[in-house]
Amino acid sequence: MTRVYVGIGSNLRPEQNLQLAIRELAARYHQLDVSPVYRNPAVGFDGDDFLNMVAAFDCEQTPEQLLESFEQIHDLASRVRGGDRLVSRTLDIDLLLYGDRIQDKPPLPREDVLDYLFVLKPLAELAPNLRHPLTGMTMAEHLAAKQCAEHRLDRVELGFALS
Repeated sequence: MTRVYVGIGSNLRPEQNLQLAIRELAARYHQLDVSPVYRNPAVGFDGDDFLNMVAAFDCEQTPEQLLESFEQIHDLASRVRGGDRLVSRTLDIDLLLYGDRIQDKPPLPREDVLDYLFVLKPLAELAPNLRHPLTGMTMAEHLAAKQCAEHRLDRVELGFALS
């Protein structure tokens, strides 16, 4: 079993789509740990605010199999692919970390972990002592070093039914 961390975000019907993602991930991978949810402005384009969070679970699937499973969940949320990468979306599930694996395709660890506060903060809250496979620093250490004035990040209270 490998510990997996995924980023989950939405800015189209975000409460509904985060709930869908959590429900589907829990059905597939059972024991799910989830971070708090954060609201932040769209980055790189004009759009509604996003809700973002991180979930963790153990699984035996390969990274490629996980990505296929995530695409099935994207389909349930009616995610439209193609065109510009920086657009509003119903659901985005990104594989952030797959144990301590380092690889190019799919990229692990995902650069988003350290690039965006809306990924790093919920990850650091969920797993503060988790060490980044490339830097060796904990997520809490990375969060402390991150420029927190990067953009607005507001905690949102949402309840999730995991069954």
